[in-house]
This record gives sequence, structure tokens and C-alpha cells, in this order.
Amino acid sequence: MNRKFGWTSVCAAALLLAACGGGGGNGFVPAAGAPASTTPSTGTGATPKVSVDDLATGSYVVSSGDASAPTVGKYYAAADGSRLLVFGDSDDRARQSYRREAGGAWVGVPTADKDVSVTLLQSNAVAAAGVELAQLAGHYRVQTSAGVMADFSVAADGAITAGSSACKLSGKLSPGVLPNTLKLGLAASTEACGGLPAAATGVLAVDTDYAPAKFRLLADNGSQLVDLWAYAD
Repeated sequence: MNRKFGWTSVCAAALLLAACGGGGGNGFVPAAGAPASTTPSTGTGATPKVSVDDLATGSYVVSSGDASAPTVGKYYAAADGSRLLVFGDSDDRARQSYRREAGGAWVGVPTADKDVSVTLLQSNAVAAAGVELAQLAGHYRVQTSAGVMADFSVAADGAITAGSSACKLSGKLSPGVLPNTLKLGLAASTEACGGLPAAATGVLAVDTDYAPAKFRLLADNGSQLVDLWAYAD
């Protein structure tokens, strides 16, 4: 079940080549900046503001931060203005996400205590497509960041049903607006699942970069991230 190499490393190398002159017309190079630079919030008790460079509708591998050692992430952009940006750590686990609902403001999870501005160094578009629920029906296993194993089934109607493992995962998948994703509502038995939140919302993301994983569950409860790589059982 362990991935032999991180997709972040592979994508970082590709983005570095593009930044050095190998990129095509899908390169996006705004002014250089830190992946999450912060400035003091204005006003006592004010909610920190989050801003992220906007990309056109589609799905992207993006980089931010130091051009010689960039932080790499996945960026999903829908036609209605919804957005999701996820940066990973060295173990390919989501460490920071930024999301925006249609007509809403950017939200960072985990939240910062200061204003955040995310500037993208580079972006490479990847094939964007819909995800068919029926094609994902089956039995899967995941491992949480705490090392806890869990198994569950996905039905053709999108129902997620817990399996025989002590960690119980259940929920619902439905059509979403972000490319290469489905909308996700997830519930977990928190103690048995190594501290996963009892309820979280987010997306099921499908990407060839995730192989041999079938898909990835990316969700949060407003303060805690959930990142589960699902393998067919």
C-alpha cells in the first residue's frame, strides 16, 4: 500500500524544468512570493484574510515558494468560482489547504493567525474530466496519518459504508463542480480512527498521479485536514 515515490517530488521536478524554460503556454508565472506569506491582521479580533492567485477553470499541478525547492500542490478550479488548493508534505500528506465556495471568500485549513497571501510560481494544467460514481463502486482500504487502517465500500449511488475494521468510515459521494472530483461528506469513529474528525466535508479526487491509489479523500472540518489515499481491496 505504501507509495514507492512521492508524486510531489515528481511534480516538483517537472515544474522546475518548466520554470527554467521548458514550460509551454500553460505556465503561470506571477511575481515571486512565499507560498503563504503572512502580514499582521488589521483590527483586534479580525478574521485573518486569505488571498490566493486565481487560475482559469481546470485542474493543475502548481508550485509556490522558493523556486529552487518549490512547495508543490494540486489546484482545482470550477466555472462557478469554486476553488481548492492543497499543498502536501514530504510524505505526500496534505498539510495545508485553501478553498473557496462560489461567491465566497478563501478559507485556509488549518487557519492562520495572520493574513495569508498565496502566490503561485508556476502552474501546469492537467486533463480535467468528470468522475463517474458507478466506476468507483468497490471495496477500499486506507491508512490514516496516525497509521490506523480502515476499510470501506463505495456503492454505485455514492454511499460509503464502513467495513470490518475498528476504524469506521462512512459517508456520501455526490456530483461536484470541481474538475476530477466528487463532493464528499465523511464520518469517522474518532477514537478508533486515530483522531480523525467525527465529520468532515470535501472531495474525492481522481488523478493518475495518485497511482497505485485509486483515489484520494480530501476533507476538513474547518480546522483539521483529512487526507486518505484509497487502494482497491
